This record gives sequence, structure tokens and C-alpha cells, in this order.
Amino acid sequence: MVRIGNGYDVHALAPGLPMWLGGVRIPSQNGFVAHSDGDVAIHALCDAILGALALGDIGHLFPDNDDRWKGVDSKILLGKVMELARERGWEIGNADITIALQRPKLAPHIHSMRETLARVMGTEVEAVSVKATTTERLGFVGREEGCEVWATVLLVKR
Repeated sequence: MVRIGNGYDVHALAPGLPMWLGGVRIPSQNGFVAHSDGDVAIHALCDAILGALALGDIGHLFPDNDDRWKGVDSKILLGKVMELARERGWEIGNADITIALQRPKLAPHIHSMRETLARVMGTEVEAVSVKATTTERLGFVGREEGCEVWATVLLVKR
């Protein structure tokens, strides 16, 4: 048995905040405005896994009005989502993540993101794809106002 899930998330950018993507700190003058650490890639990935499990989204499990999750490392959220998947007998078959961000360039960080996400999810690096793109200066991403991420996962029954 297999299940597929899709996730999407957006965060605004602001000066002086840290930028976390795929569990990796990215050097940047701007970071994400968020209740947690703002790791938009992990948030989309969590939503994809939860979607495949038909368990809603991370806002339902980790609401932004709950101080327990204020400033939380999103890798912790991903770990908890993976616990839910494993409790139900599911493992990651593969994950595919696309990050749209005008700058900074993410190519130097892609492999670290893949390794970090694979470690947190308990899967092989070869099962985790991370791609980065710009929007050719179009829209809110192109104006450097924010970042958007799409994630798709395939879960396989153990």
C-alpha cells in the first residue's frame, strides 16, 4: 500500500531574522516571520506527510497560538509528524520539495538540507529531493517579500 500527500507553505521575509530551510541555517540578511523558527520547507513537508495520513495540517497539530511551539525548531515538528506516521505503520518512500526564493542562492545548501531531512525522517538521502528556483522576479517571491514551498511525499506501508 502507498499513499501520496502534498504540502504547501509560505512565509514572509523580514530583515534581521534567521533563515532556516530544510533544517539548515542559511546565511541571509532576511529571515522568516513565523511563530516557530519559520522553516517553510519543513512546514510544507509536514503538511505533505499529514495529508497522506489524512490527519490535517501542522496548524491543527501545532497551532501558532500555543506558546509551546513559539520559536520551536521545525525539525522537532517533523520528528513528531514522523512518529504519527510510524505509529500507523507508514514510512517515507520518497519526498520531493521545491523551494521558490529569489535570494539567497540555495544551491550550496541543497545537499545539507537533503541530509538533515533524511536524518530527521529516518530515511536514505536518496529518498529526499530538494530543488530551488526563483520566480524570475515575478510576484511576492520575486519582490523578495517571501518564500513558498511545495512538497510531495510517497508513504509506503511497512
